[in-house]
Amino acid sequence: MKPVLSITALTILVGLAAPALASQRCSAPMAEWKPREALVEKLRAEGWTIRRIKTDDGCYKVRAVDAEGRRVKAKFDPATLERVVRDGDDD
Repeated sequence: MKPVLSITALTILVGLAAPALASQRCSAPMAEWKPREALVEKLRAEGWTIRRIKTDDGCYKVRAVDAEGRRVKAKFDPATLERVVRDGDDD
């Protein structure tokens, strides 16, 4: 019986923690956001070719080609312009 209780308790804890972790990614108020143009300049300086930038879950979501020629999807914190999530390369 103990393993069942442990698994149940763990499941509950993970379920409660997941929304808290997700909300920490991009939560800056819009008044603190830097303009998209600043992100474009930063990424171009790193050799990226920007295909698209949109807002998603409070983050800037970028589709681009990096300096090595790889297609990239990434999210950036709009207040710091730091990369917060790497979705991986496009198919």
